[in-house]
Amino acid sequence: MGIAIVTGASSGIGLSVVQKLVDMGHTVYGFARDFGKTDFSHERFRPVICDMTDLAALEDRTKAILAEAGQLDILVNNAGVGYFGPHETLSPEKLREMTLTNLLAPMALTRMTLRPLRDTKGFVIFVASTAALYPGRFGSAYGATKAGLHQFALSLFDEVRKSGIRVVTLYPDMTRTRFYDRADFEPDADFECHIAPECVADAVEQVLNQRAGTVITQMVLRPQRIGVVKKRRDLTVT
Repeated sequence: MGIAIVTGASSGIGLSVVQKLVDMGHTVYGFARDFGKTDFSHERFRPVICDMTDLAALEDRTKAILAEAGQLDILVNNAGVGYFGPHETLSPEKLREMTLTNLLAPMALTRMTLRPLRDTKGFVIFVASTAALYPGRFGSAYGATKAGLHQFALSLFDEVRKSGIRVVTLYPDMTRTRFYDRADFEPDADFECHIAPECVADAVEQVLNQRAGTVITQMVLRPQRIGVVKKRRDLTVT
């Protein structure tokens, strides 16, 4: 089958996508800063340690993968980070980390891989967020990075569609993952009030299984009901 790269592959949505692609027969190179808490292993899964905010290291790792694999069929830009609260409380370091991880890194990685993806008429899949479409309070900077990714993907589709590359953006709403470990809120545990990582992985499978010539360019995944839980103020995450 094909060769895939998935960013943010150590947990949550990224890991579910990795597992889905492996089940579909693909060989997957997964990028993450740390795989220490990841117990998934498979003969077709290649974990690659990489900090997405280090664009030079990202380019080095990607060149090595392309040289080893000889082709690329699927790129899933999934890695993301979010900090929430009144904008005046967010440090420049947090703003920089969100911008690099959520926007600049996927733009850079996509640039590095367009030529091999053109050769295979492959897929570029961006995992954005409903925050790109429905901005909310206390997440203005995060929403801005995801809105930038949204606009980039729309423009890129028109730029490369004649080459055969398929460009797709997924917009999951609040998903039960470790993404909210550092936030003071999280999605309600009620299954109707959140998206599961496996739901996003299923969306990736649906995108990949479309007939040649048809592209699902955008897919929004929302829970049936809204449910947000505020964490205790004395909660600490280590």
